[in-house]
Amino acid sequence: MAEKQSANSSPGPSTLQRGKACLRCRKRKMRCDGVKPACQQCVRAKKADGCEYDDGKGKTRTQLMREHIARLELRIKELESHDHSSPSVTLFDPHAPGPSSYCGSSSSSSYSSPAHISMSASGSPAPFPPEVTSPSNWDAWDPLNDFSAANQAYGSDEPSYEVAHSLLNYFLPHRKQCGLELHVGRLRESLDPSSPEKRHPVLMNAIYLWACYMNRPTLQDDEPVYLSRALAAVNDALQYPSKVVDLVQGTCLLSVYYLSNGRLFEGSYHATVAASLAVQAGLHQLGADERMQGAPGAADALDAAIRLPPPKDAVERGERVCAFWQAYNLDRCWSVALQRPATIPDGEHPWACITTPWPQSMDEYGCGDVHIGAGPTVRRFFVHQGQMANELNGYSTAAFRAKASALFEAASRAAAGWSAQVSALSDSLGVLEHTIARFMTTLVPLSQLAATTPEEKLELIVVHSFAHASLIRLHTPFVDSDPLSREKCVRAARSIAYLASIADSDLLDPVVGICWSIAARVVESELLRLESSWPPLNTTEMRSELVAIVMAMSRLGARFPLLGYQATKIQNFLESK
Repeated sequence: MAEKQSANSSPGPSTLQRGKACLRCRKRKMRCDGVKPACQQCVRAKKADGCEYDDGKGKTRTQLMREHIARLELRIKELESHDHSSPSVTLFDPHAPGPSSYCGSSSSSSYSSPAHISMSASGSPAPFPPEVTSPSNWDAWDPLNDFSAANQAYGSDEPSYEVAHSLLNYFLPHRKQCGLELHVGRLRESLDPSSPEKRHPVLMNAIYLWACYMNRPTLQDDEPVYLSRALAAVNDALQYPSKVVDLVQGTCLLSVYYLSNGRLFEGSYHATVAASLAVQAGLHQLGADERMQGAPGAADALDAAIRLPPPKDAVERGERVCAFWQAYNLDRCWSVALQRPATIPDGEHPWACITTPWPQSMDEYGCGDVHIGAGPTVRRFFVHQGQMANELNGYSTAAFRAKASALFEAASRAAAGWSAQVSALSDSLGVLEHTIARFMTTLVPLSQLAATTPEEKLELIVVHSFAHASLIRLHTPFVDSDPLSREKCVRAARSIAYLASIADSDLLDPVVGICWSIAARVVESELLRLESSWPPLNTTEMRSELVAIVMAMSRLGARFPLLGYQATKIQNFLESK
């Protein structure tokens, strides 16, 4: 009896050790008692059969089932597409099934790579394979242990301050991977409820969306919530012209989110919206304010309500400059991949000329070091003018990125319009090739990339990749008839393969997959040519370069399904040989 009374009077269960909660409670941020085989939370929810614990010693049965299903779906996809050949620049099968809802549930289909390569390539944002896990210290973060309850208590479409701050911390290391550049300190300050400088929800919810996306599967259930809020905030932001910079940045993030997941129609739509808004707000002419104010009819051309007021300081001006080039890079690179015209104009007309100066680092803007535009920015770069005026401008990694985007789109457009009967166009191709070669001399050589900082290395890998991809696009029309053009394409493709082999970080911009796909097609074509020659030539080295591209795509494909899909196609080619 005494023992019974002692048992009944014992205190309640002690706090469960972090990381010991069942997978369902951890995903839903609920308090778990850790009872096995099923905790009380799962029993009350009638989910006792799905109560599982991850002890770190092996994969759960759910993970094993997902991997098995992924392998089966891959095999089905291989059989269905065995005889199918896609266009040379198409990055995604537009006929692949996928949900039509903007923020609907995740697709159940995904691809895994054959054999030893693991990736996901679903046509919509879908759960990643179990290999993609959150940081090990995630459970030690107290504010998110009760994430859903915190949001409900806040009583609005915004997360609590603690949750927003933590989500921002998870996003910031990936901001350049998404193409976003802004002043981090001011962004943090805007989270304070008392801050007078609040960022618009379209940008903040896009940031929270990416934070959840980068922390799958831990925050996977919250991802559709922020996607829905970001999309809803787009229409609201249109009513506030002063928030147009936030709107441009937010729609760019939404576009990259969709494109990386293979939802190309939605991604192209938001890229077009961002580019149109940037032009409509005059972000493409931040260096021509005085000239445009005096232009005939300028006062009547645009409603004053959609023109931004003068920036308060150098940082605000810098954020506007970076927002324009963010939209420009997105527009130029993905317009080629999606085989559509670019949206942002750059012509001789006063309203169509890009005069915004090349972007600088945010540290330079913070120090008040701001370069003012001196006439046509991109067009002067192509015709090699204004070098003395711009001697100290245009040499940041952000500027290199913008120049590489301009060259890539220009080379693709020129090659697509090439005609053997138009000699003037042939001359322009030669001038453009000289511009590309001249641009490459301003970059850190490939052999010295290892000596740069990790952040610079990732940015320069993307820049070099687009520069070499520009050469390939420019010479593609002549590959079959001109051995020199074929040699240049192969040399550029092998350089991209080398860049892929040293791209060992999951913080790389997924847009580089466009360049890898272009290079892979060149190497594949060269392999077929060499193997069909007599006597057959040794192709071991080129095959290893193609494997390097596959491995790099597979690494990023584990997070960005679009690249995983392309890696599978290249792997199928290798296995067929």
